[in-house]
Amino acid sequence: MAERVAVCPGSYDPVTNGHVDVIGRAARLFDKVIVGVVDVQVRKQAPLFTAQERKQLLEEALDANGHDNVEVKVFSNLLVEFARENGAIAIVKGLRAISDFEYEFEMNQLNRKLADDIESVYIFASSDYSFIRSTGVKEMATFGGDVSNLVPPHVAKALAERLRN
Repeated sequence: MAERVAVCPGSYDPVTNGHVDVIGRAARLFDKVIVGVVDVQVRKQAPLFTAQERKQLLEEALDANGHDNVEVKVFSNLLVEFARENGAIAIVKGLRAISDFEYEFEMNQLNRKLADDIESVYIFASSDYSFIRSTGVKEMATFGGDVSNLVPPHVAKALAERLRN
């Protein structure tokens, strides 16, 4: 039987406990999960961390949680191309709220036009993490808020150091 590979794409700027939860749950469903760190600025705000820094922060967070079947890679091409390059049969995304669904529904339709052989799979956020957004975490940290219960400890430290500079 062929290995079932999924891709979990995102900016992960920064990685949150919600991201780690969704990736960990995907890792129980698939033989291998490739976490794809997007290295193209598609949003108005520039990332706080470089793609390589985000990759490193993710690897440390996932290693700390014992996810042996998860690999982190940086990519800058179309998501479906990245999925194909890695032999993925699915794109896994986390959903927190209705607004996520509307955006992801549109992205699913576009991805299906490009690659109807790659399924989109959605994992609902755990109630503990349904309110966490990377943007909100960055805003809280910028103004000195305590984000230690929203991100892994090493990410909270990296945020504090980056924002201090």
